[in-house]
Amino acid sequence: MAEKLKLKYGRTALIGFGFMSSMIAWTIYNAYVPLILKENGAISSLAISGTVIGVIMVIDNIFGVVFQPLFGRISDTTHTRFGKRTPFLMVGVPAAIIFFIMIPQMRQIYFLMPCVIAFTFIMSTWRAPVVALMPDLTPTQLRSEGNAVINLMGAVGTVLGTVAGKIVSVLFRLDQNDNETVRKYVFVFGAVIMLICLAVVVFAVREPDNRLTSASAQLLKDERERREARKAEKKKFKEMHLSKAEKRSLIFMLIALFFNSNATDSISTYFTTFATAELNMTESQAPLFITLFAFSTVIAAFPAGKLGKKLGRKKTIMIGLTGILILFMLYFVTRANALLYVAIICGGALIAFVTINTLPLVLEIGGVEKVGTFTGYYYTATFSASIVGPVVCGAMFDITKTYWSLFAYCPVCFALALLCISQVKHGEVISIPDEVIKEVMADD
Repeated sequence: MAEKLKLKYGRTALIGFGFMSSMIAWTIYNAYVPLILKENGAISSLAISGTVIGVIMVIDNIFGVVFQPLFGRISDTTHTRFGKRTPFLMVGVPAAIIFFIMIPQMRQIYFLMPCVIAFTFIMSTWRAPVVALMPDLTPTQLRSEGNAVINLMGAVGTVLGTVAGKIVSVLFRLDQNDNETVRKYVFVFGAVIMLICLAVVVFAVREPDNRLTSASAQLLKDERERREARKAEKKKFKEMHLSKAEKRSLIFMLIALFFNSNATDSISTYFTTFATAELNMTESQAPLFITLFAFSTVIAAFPAGKLGKKLGRKKTIMIGLTGILILFMLYFVTRANALLYVAIICGGALIAFVTINTLPLVLEIGGVEKVGTFTGYYYTATFSASIVGPVVCGAMFDITKTYWSLFAYCPVCFALALLCISQVKHGEVISIPDEVIKEVMADD
Protein backbone atom coordinates (compact mmCIF):
# COMPACT_ATOMS: atom_id res chain seq x y z
CA MET A 1 0.00 0.00 0.00
CA ALA A 2 1.33 3.40 -0.93
CA GLU A 3 2.40 5.63 1.94
CA LYS A 4 -0.24 8.18 2.85
CA LEU A 5 0.74 11.72 1.92
CA LYS A 6 1.01 14.18 4.79
CA LEU A 7 1.28 17.93 4.63
CA LYS A 8 4.58 19.42 5.75
CA TYR A 9 3.11 22.03 8.09
CA GLY A 10 6.41 23.67 8.98
CA ARG A 11 7.45 24.28 5.40
CA THR A 12 3.95 25.37 4.42
CA ALA A 13 3.92 27.88 7.30
CA LEU A 14 7.22 29.30 6.07
CA ILE A 15 5.74 29.65 2.58
CA GLY A 16 2.84 31.49 4.22
CA PHE A 17 5.12 34.34 5.29
CA GLY A 18 4.87 35.61 1.72
CA PHE A 19 1.08 35.84 2.02
CA MET A 20 1.45 37.37 5.49
CA SER A 21 3.53 40.15 3.96
CA SER A 22 0.75 40.91 1.50
CA MET A 23 -2.03 40.77 4.09
CA ILE A 24 -0.44 43.13 6.62
CA ALA A 25 0.10 45.67 3.85
CA TRP A 26 -3.49 45.46 2.59
CA THR A 27 -4.96 45.46 6.10
CA ILE A 28 -3.19 48.70 6.97
CA TYR A 29 -3.95 50.15 3.54
CA ASN A 30 -7.68 49.37 3.73
CA ALA A 31 -7.97 50.57 7.32
CA TYR A 32 -6.19 53.90 7.02
CA VAL A 33 -6.20 55.06 3.39
CA PRO A 34 -10.01 55.70 3.30
CA LEU A 35 -9.58 57.88 6.39
CA ILE A 36 -6.60 59.68 4.83
CA LEU A 37 -8.66 60.34 1.70
CA LYS A 38 -11.70 61.41 3.71
CA GLU A 39 -9.63 64.05 5.52
CA ASN A 40 -7.97 65.33 2.34
CA GLY A 41 -9.34 68.77 1.54
CA ALA A 42 -9.45 68.24 -2.20
CA ILE A 43 -11.71 65.20 -1.77
CA SER A 44 -13.80 66.15 1.28
CA SER A 45 -14.99 69.30 -0.49
CA LEU A 46 -16.67 67.26 -3.24
CA ALA A 47 -20.40 66.50 -3.12
CA ILE A 48 -19.71 62.91 -4.18
CA SER A 49 -16.69 62.38 -1.94
CA GLY A 50 -17.88 58.88 -0.97
CA THR A 51 -17.99 57.77 -4.59
CA VAL A 52 -14.59 59.32 -5.30
CA ILE A 53 -13.04 57.52 -2.34
CA GLY A 54 -14.63 54.29 -3.55
CA VAL A 55 -13.11 54.77 -7.01
CA ILE A 56 -9.66 55.43 -5.54
CA MET A 57 -9.93 52.41 -3.28
CA VAL A 58 -10.52 50.08 -6.24
CA ILE A 59 -7.41 51.13 -8.15
CA ASP A 60 -5.60 48.17 -6.63
CA ASN A 61 -8.36 45.85 -7.82
CA ILE A 62 -8.21 47.24 -11.35
CA PHE A 63 -4.49 46.57 -11.42
CA GLY A 64 -5.18 43.13 -9.98
CA VAL A 65 -7.52 42.25 -12.85
CA VAL A 66 -5.13 43.52 -15.49
CA PHE A 67 -1.71 42.54 -14.17
CA GLN A 68 -2.10 39.58 -11.80
CA PRO A 69 -3.01 37.05 -14.52
CA LEU A 70 -0.15 38.43 -16.62
CA PHE A 71 2.46 38.07 -13.90
CA GLY A 72 1.02 34.70 -12.90
CA ARG A 73 1.63 33.44 -16.44
CA ILE A 74 5.08 35.03 -16.57
CA SER A 75 6.04 33.30 -13.33
CA ASP A 76 4.92 29.95 -14.76
CA THR A 77 7.76 30.17 -17.31
CA THR A 78 10.38 31.92 -15.18
CA HIS A 79 13.66 30.06 -14.62
CA THR A 80 16.18 31.40 -12.09
CA ARG A 81 18.48 30.16 -9.32
CA PHE A 82 15.80 31.35 -6.86
CA GLY A 83 12.99 29.44 -8.58
CA LYS A 84 10.08 30.84 -10.55
CA ARG A 85 8.01 32.64 -7.87
CA THR A 86 10.52 34.00 -5.32
CA PRO A 87 12.20 36.52 -7.70
CA PHE A 88 8.90 38.41 -8.00
CA LEU A 89 8.84 38.83 -4.21
CA MET A 90 12.49 39.83 -4.05
CA VAL A 91 11.88 42.75 -6.39
CA GLY A 92 8.23 43.56 -5.65
CA VAL A 93 8.20 43.68 -1.84
CA PRO A 94 11.01 46.24 -1.36
CA ALA A 95 9.69 48.39 -4.22
CA ALA A 96 6.16 48.35 -2.75
CA ILE A 97 7.49 49.25 0.70
CA ILE A 98 9.02 52.48 -0.57
CA PHE A 99 5.67 53.88 -1.72
CA PHE A 100 3.78 52.26 1.17
CA ILE A 101 5.76 54.30 3.70
CA MET A 102 5.23 57.50 1.69
CA ILE A 103 1.41 57.28 1.59
CA PRO A 104 0.69 58.78 5.06
CA GLN A 105 3.38 61.41 4.52
CA MET A 106 1.62 62.99 1.53
CA ARG A 107 -0.88 65.75 2.35
CA GLN A 108 -1.38 67.12 -1.16
CA ILE A 109 -3.54 65.04 -3.46
CA TYR A 110 -1.10 65.37 -6.39
CA PHE A 111 1.63 63.74 -4.25
CA LEU A 112 -0.64 61.24 -2.51
CA MET A 113 -2.19 59.74 -5.64
CA PRO A 114 1.10 58.81 -7.39
CA CYS A 115 2.15 56.96 -4.22
CA VAL A 116 -1.18 55.12 -4.06
CA ILE A 117 -1.02 54.19 -7.75
CA ALA A 118 2.62 53.05 -7.62
CA PHE A 119 2.07 50.97 -4.48
CA THR A 120 -1.04 49.23 -5.80
CA PHE A 121 0.58 48.48 -9.16
CA ILE A 122 3.71 46.95 -7.63
CA MET A 123 1.63 44.84 -5.24
CA SER A 124 -0.22 43.39 -8.25
CA THR A 125 3.05 42.13 -9.75
CA TRP A 126 3.79 39.62 -6.99
CA ARG A 127 0.37 38.62 -5.60
CA ALA A 128 -0.26 35.73 -8.04
CA PRO A 129 3.32 34.35 -7.78
CA VAL A 130 3.27 34.35 -3.97
CA VAL A 131 -0.10 32.55 -3.88
CA ALA A 132 1.04 30.01 -6.50
CA LEU A 133 4.08 29.09 -4.40
CA MET A 134 2.12 26.81 -2.06
CA PRO A 135 0.39 24.75 -4.82
CA ASP A 136 3.77 24.43 -6.55
CA LEU A 137 5.15 22.57 -3.53
CA THR A 138 2.01 20.73 -2.38
CA PRO A 139 0.23 17.65 -3.87
CA THR A 140 -3.32 18.31 -5.01
CA GLN A 141 -4.96 16.23 -2.25
CA LEU A 142 -3.30 18.35 0.41
CA ARG A 143 -3.97 21.78 -1.05
CA SER A 144 -7.05 22.51 1.06
CA GLU A 145 -5.02 21.81 4.20
CA GLY A 146 -2.11 23.75 2.75
CA ASN A 147 -4.39 26.64 1.92
CA ALA A 148 -5.60 26.58 5.53
CA VAL A 149 -2.02 27.06 6.73
CA ILE A 150 -1.43 29.84 4.20
CA ASN A 151 -4.61 31.60 5.25
CA LEU A 152 -3.64 31.20 8.90
CA MET A 153 -0.40 33.02 8.18
CA GLY A 154 -2.36 35.63 6.25
CA ALA A 155 -4.66 36.02 9.24
CA VAL A 156 -1.60 36.64 11.43
CA GLY A 157 -0.70 39.45 9.04
CA THR A 158 -4.25 40.76 9.27
CA VAL A 159 -4.12 40.72 13.07
CA LEU A 160 -0.78 42.53 13.09
CA GLY A 161 -2.23 45.11 10.73
CA THR A 162 -5.35 45.67 12.82
CA VAL A 163 -3.44 46.07 16.10
CA ALA A 164 -0.60 48.06 14.54
CA GLY A 165 -2.03 51.32 15.89
CA LYS A 166 -2.00 50.01 19.45
CA ILE A 167 1.43 48.44 19.08
CA VAL A 168 3.18 51.58 17.84
CA SER A 169 1.32 53.74 20.37
CA VAL A 170 2.66 51.61 23.21
CA LEU A 171 6.15 51.09 21.82
CA PHE A 172 6.77 54.74 21.01
CA ARG A 173 4.48 56.24 23.67
CA LEU A 174 2.36 58.07 21.13
CA ASP A 175 -0.83 60.00 21.79
CA GLN A 176 -3.58 57.82 20.27
CA ASN A 177 -5.56 60.95 19.41
CA ASP A 178 -2.68 62.19 17.25
CA ASN A 179 -3.92 60.34 14.17
CA GLU A 180 -1.35 61.76 11.76
CA THR A 181 1.67 60.63 13.80
CA VAL A 182 0.21 57.23 14.65
CA ARG A 183 -0.53 56.55 10.98
CA LYS A 184 3.06 57.26 9.95
CA TYR A 185 4.40 54.82 12.53
CA VAL A 186 1.79 52.21 11.55
CA PHE A 187 2.92 52.21 7.93
CA VAL A 188 6.59 51.94 8.96
CA PHE A 189 5.69 49.05 11.30
CA GLY A 190 3.93 47.28 8.42
CA ALA A 191 6.96 47.83 6.16
CA VAL A 192 9.31 46.26 8.72
CA ILE A 193 7.10 43.16 9.03
CA MET A 194 6.98 42.88 5.23
CA LEU A 195 10.78 42.85 5.05
CA ILE A 196 10.99 40.18 7.74
CA CYS A 197 8.47 38.03 5.86
CA LEU A 198 10.44 38.43 2.63
CA ALA A 199 13.63 37.31 4.38
CA VAL A 200 11.89 34.18 5.68
CA VAL A 201 10.65 33.19 2.22
CA VAL A 202 13.99 33.84 0.52
CA PHE A 203 16.26 32.21 3.09
CA ALA A 204 14.04 29.61 4.80
CA VAL A 205 11.79 28.33 2.01
CA ARG A 206 14.49 28.26 -0.67
CA GLU A 207 12.42 27.55 -3.75
CA PRO A 208 14.33 25.04 -5.92
CA ASP A 209 16.74 26.33 -8.56
CA ASN A 210 14.94 25.75 -11.85
CA ARG A 211 17.45 27.19 -14.30
CA LEU A 212 17.65 25.35 -17.58
CA THR A 213 20.73 24.01 -19.35
CA SER A 214 21.40 25.39 -22.82
CA ALA A 215 20.13 22.19 -24.44
CA SER A 216 16.94 21.98 -22.37
CA ALA A 217 16.32 25.69 -22.88
CA GLN A 218 16.53 25.23 -26.66
CA LEU A 219 14.21 22.23 -26.53
CA LEU A 220 11.77 24.23 -24.42
CA LYS A 221 11.96 27.13 -26.84
CA ASP A 222 11.30 24.88 -29.84
CA GLU A 223 8.38 23.21 -28.08
CA ARG A 224 6.95 26.58 -27.07
CA GLU A 225 7.12 27.83 -30.65
CA ARG A 226 5.33 24.73 -31.92
CA ARG A 227 2.70 25.04 -29.21
CA GLU A 228 2.10 28.70 -29.87
CA ALA A 229 1.77 28.03 -33.58
CA ARG A 230 -0.92 25.42 -32.90
CA LYS A 231 -2.83 27.70 -30.58
CA ALA A 232 -2.43 31.00 -32.41
CA GLU A 233 -5.93 30.89 -33.88
CA LYS A 234 -7.68 29.71 -30.73
CA LYS A 235 -9.19 31.90 -28.11
CA LYS A 236 -7.80 31.84 -24.56
CA PHE A 237 -10.80 30.09 -23.12
CA LYS A 238 -10.58 27.28 -25.65
CA GLU A 239 -6.89 26.88 -24.80
CA MET A 240 -7.84 25.57 -21.36
CA HIS A 241 -8.67 22.15 -22.87
CA LEU A 242 -11.63 21.81 -20.53
CA SER A 243 -14.78 19.89 -21.28
CA LYS A 244 -18.05 21.79 -21.70
CA ALA A 245 -19.17 20.73 -18.22
CA GLU A 246 -15.83 21.80 -16.69
CA LYS A 247 -16.04 25.18 -18.39
CA ARG A 248 -19.55 25.65 -17.00
CA SER A 249 -18.35 24.80 -13.51
CA LEU A 250 -15.41 27.18 -13.87
CA ILE A 251 -17.68 30.01 -15.04
CA PHE A 252 -20.09 29.59 -12.13
CA MET A 253 -17.16 29.23 -9.72
CA LEU A 254 -15.63 32.50 -10.90
CA ILE A 255 -19.00 34.28 -10.74
CA ALA A 256 -19.47 33.00 -7.19
CA LEU A 257 -16.04 34.34 -6.31
CA PHE A 258 -17.03 37.64 -7.89
CA PHE A 259 -20.06 38.09 -5.63
CA ASN A 260 -18.34 36.77 -2.50
CA SER A 261 -15.43 39.16 -2.96
CA ASN A 262 -17.88 41.98 -3.67
CA ALA A 263 -19.13 41.59 -0.12
CA THR A 264 -15.91 40.82 1.73
CA ASP A 265 -13.86 43.55 0.06
CA SER A 266 -16.56 46.16 0.66
CA ILE A 267 -16.52 45.23 4.35
CA SER A 268 -12.73 45.35 4.59
CA THR A 269 -12.62 48.70 2.78
CA TYR A 270 -15.37 50.48 4.69
CA PHE A 271 -15.71 48.81 8.09
CA THR A 272 -13.39 51.29 9.80
CA THR A 273 -15.30 54.19 8.27
CA PHE A 274 -18.64 52.54 9.20
CA ALA A 275 -17.54 51.92 12.79
CA THR A 276 -16.27 55.46 13.35
CA ALA A 277 -19.32 57.09 11.71
CA GLU A 278 -22.18 54.85 12.90
CA LEU A 279 -20.87 53.13 16.05
CA ASN A 280 -18.83 56.07 17.40
CA MET A 281 -15.59 54.07 17.59
CA THR A 282 -12.15 55.69 17.42
CA GLU A 283 -9.63 54.90 14.67
CA SER A 284 -7.75 52.67 17.11
CA GLN A 285 -10.86 50.86 18.34
CA ALA A 286 -12.32 49.98 14.95
CA PRO A 287 -9.30 47.95 13.70
CA LEU A 288 -9.07 46.24 17.10
CA PHE A 289 -12.74 45.31 16.86
CA ILE A 290 -12.33 43.51 13.56
CA THR A 291 -9.31 41.68 14.98
CA LEU A 292 -11.98 39.34 16.35
CA PHE A 293 -12.81 38.50 12.76
CA ALA A 294 -9.19 37.62 12.01
CA PHE A 295 -8.81 35.51 15.17
CA SER A 296 -11.93 33.50 14.38
CA THR A 297 -10.60 32.98 10.84
CA VAL A 298 -7.34 31.66 12.29
CA ILE A 299 -9.18 29.28 14.61
CA ALA A 300 -11.44 28.01 11.82
CA ALA A 301 -8.74 27.70 9.15
CA PHE A 302 -7.65 24.14 9.94
CA PRO A 303 -11.17 22.81 10.57
CA ALA A 304 -12.23 24.40 7.28
CA GLY A 305 -9.45 22.59 5.43
CA LYS A 306 -10.28 19.29 7.13
CA LEU A 307 -13.98 19.78 6.48
CA GLY A 308 -13.31 20.53 2.82
CA LYS A 309 -11.42 17.27 2.58
CA LYS A 310 -14.14 15.29 4.40
CA LEU A 311 -17.40 16.78 3.12
CA GLY A 312 -16.11 18.19 -0.14
CA ARG A 313 -15.03 21.70 -1.06
CA LYS A 314 -18.37 22.72 -2.57
CA LYS A 315 -20.45 21.68 0.45
CA THR A 316 -18.05 23.38 2.85
CA ILE A 317 -18.16 26.62 0.83
CA MET A 318 -21.97 26.52 0.77
CA ILE A 319 -22.10 26.05 4.55
CA GLY A 320 -19.91 29.10 5.01
CA LEU A 321 -21.91 31.30 2.64
CA THR A 322 -25.25 30.26 4.12
CA GLY A 323 -24.12 30.98 7.66
CA ILE A 324 -22.62 34.40 7.03
CA LEU A 325 -25.63 35.39 4.90
CA ILE A 326 -27.95 34.68 7.81
CA LEU A 327 -25.76 36.50 10.35
CA PHE A 328 -25.34 39.64 8.25
CA MET A 329 -29.07 39.82 7.49
CA LEU A 330 -29.94 39.49 11.17
CA TYR A 331 -27.49 42.22 12.14
CA PHE A 332 -28.79 44.60 9.48
CA VAL A 333 -32.39 44.06 10.60
CA THR A 334 -31.79 44.29 14.36
CA ARG A 335 -28.74 46.60 14.45
CA ALA A 336 -27.98 45.13 17.87
CA ASN A 337 -24.42 45.68 19.09
CA ALA A 338 -24.32 42.25 20.71
CA LEU A 339 -25.29 40.62 17.41
CA LEU A 340 -22.48 42.49 15.66
CA TYR A 341 -19.99 40.62 17.84
CA VAL A 342 -21.67 37.34 16.93
CA ALA A 343 -21.65 38.23 13.25
CA ILE A 344 -17.97 39.19 13.35
CA ILE A 345 -16.76 36.19 15.36
CA CYS A 346 -18.88 33.54 13.65
CA GLY A 347 -18.61 35.33 10.30
CA GLY A 348 -14.82 35.12 10.42
CA ALA A 349 -15.04 31.37 10.96
CA LEU A 350 -17.58 30.94 8.16
CA ILE A 351 -15.55 33.01 5.72
CA ALA A 352 -12.65 30.64 6.41
CA PHE A 353 -14.89 27.82 5.13
CA VAL A 354 -15.15 29.73 1.85
CA THR A 355 -11.65 31.12 1.36
CA ILE A 356 -9.81 27.95 2.36
CA ASN A 357 -11.57 25.85 -0.29
CA THR A 358 -12.21 28.15 -3.26
CA LEU A 359 -8.67 28.43 -4.58
CA PRO A 360 -7.97 24.65 -4.45
CA LEU A 361 -11.30 24.07 -6.22
CA VAL A 362 -10.37 26.40 -9.07
CA LEU A 363 -6.86 24.94 -9.36
CA GLU A 364 -8.25 21.39 -9.47
CA ILE A 365 -10.36 22.32 -12.50
CA GLY A 366 -7.30 23.74 -14.26
CA GLY A 367 -4.89 20.93 -13.42
CA VAL A 368 -1.31 20.82 -12.18
CA GLU A 369 0.21 22.19 -15.37
CA LYS A 370 -1.49 25.59 -15.12
CA VAL A 371 -1.30 26.48 -11.45
CA GLY A 372 0.02 29.98 -12.04
CA THR A 373 -2.40 30.66 -14.89
CA PHE A 374 -5.48 29.53 -12.94
CA THR A 375 -4.28 31.41 -9.88
CA GLY A 376 -4.42 34.44 -12.16
CA TYR A 377 -7.97 33.58 -13.25
CA TYR A 378 -8.96 33.20 -9.60
CA TYR A 379 -7.72 36.67 -8.78
CA THR A 380 -9.20 38.13 -11.93
CA ALA A 381 -12.62 37.13 -10.58
CA THR A 382 -12.00 38.35 -7.04
CA PHE A 383 -10.38 41.61 -8.05
CA SER A 384 -13.04 42.35 -10.67
CA ALA A 385 -15.53 42.15 -7.82
CA SER A 386 -13.34 44.33 -5.68
CA ILE A 387 -13.55 47.01 -8.34
CA VAL A 388 -17.34 47.00 -8.30
CA GLY A 389 -18.05 46.60 -4.58
CA PRO A 390 -16.35 49.65 -3.02
CA VAL A 391 -17.53 51.96 -5.82
CA VAL A 392 -21.14 50.81 -5.52
CA CYS A 393 -20.97 51.13 -1.74
CA GLY A 394 -19.46 54.60 -1.99
CA ALA A 395 -22.30 55.66 -4.29
CA MET A 396 -24.83 54.11 -1.88
CA PHE A 397 -23.34 56.12 0.97
CA ASP A 398 -23.71 59.34 -1.04
CA ILE A 399 -27.35 58.50 -1.88
CA THR A 400 -28.52 57.11 1.47
CA LYS A 401 -26.32 59.36 3.65
CA THR A 402 -25.69 56.39 5.92
CA TYR A 403 -23.02 53.70 6.12
CA TRP A 404 -25.63 51.14 7.18
CA SER A 405 -26.24 50.49 3.48
CA LEU A 406 -23.02 48.49 3.62
CA PHE A 407 -24.87 45.76 5.51
CA ALA A 408 -27.71 45.75 3.01
CA TYR A 409 -25.38 45.29 0.04
CA CYS A 410 -23.27 42.44 1.45
CA PRO A 411 -26.08 39.90 2.14
CA VAL A 412 -27.32 40.30 -1.43
CA CYS A 413 -23.84 39.47 -2.73
CA PHE A 414 -23.50 36.45 -0.43
CA ALA A 415 -26.88 35.15 -1.63
CA LEU A 416 -25.86 35.43 -5.28
CA ALA A 417 -22.54 33.71 -4.54
CA LEU A 418 -24.41 30.85 -2.87
CA LEU A 419 -26.70 30.48 -5.88
CA CYS A 420 -23.74 30.29 -8.26
CA ILE A 421 -21.68 27.83 -6.21
CA SER A 422 -24.66 25.48 -6.19
CA GLN A 423 -24.14 25.08 -9.95
CA VAL A 424 -20.48 24.02 -9.68
CA LYS A 425 -20.06 20.31 -10.44
CA HIS A 426 -16.26 19.96 -10.67
CA GLY A 427 -13.15 20.77 -8.63
CA GLU A 428 -13.29 18.21 -5.84
CA VAL A 429 -10.19 16.13 -5.01
CA ILE A 430 -9.75 13.35 -7.53
CA SER A 431 -7.86 10.07 -7.22
CA ILE A 432 -4.42 10.40 -8.77
CA PRO A 433 -2.10 7.39 -9.12
CA ASP A 434 0.95 7.42 -6.82
CA GLU A 435 3.37 7.44 -9.73
CA VAL A 436 1.75 10.59 -11.13
CA ILE A 437 1.92 12.28 -7.72
CA LYS A 438 5.61 11.42 -7.40
CA GLU A 439 6.28 12.75 -10.89
CA VAL A 440 4.55 16.05 -10.11
CA MET A 441 6.42 16.39 -6.82
CA ALA A 442 9.72 15.67 -8.58
CA ASP A 443 8.97 18.34 -11.19
CA ASP A 444 8.13 20.85 -8.42
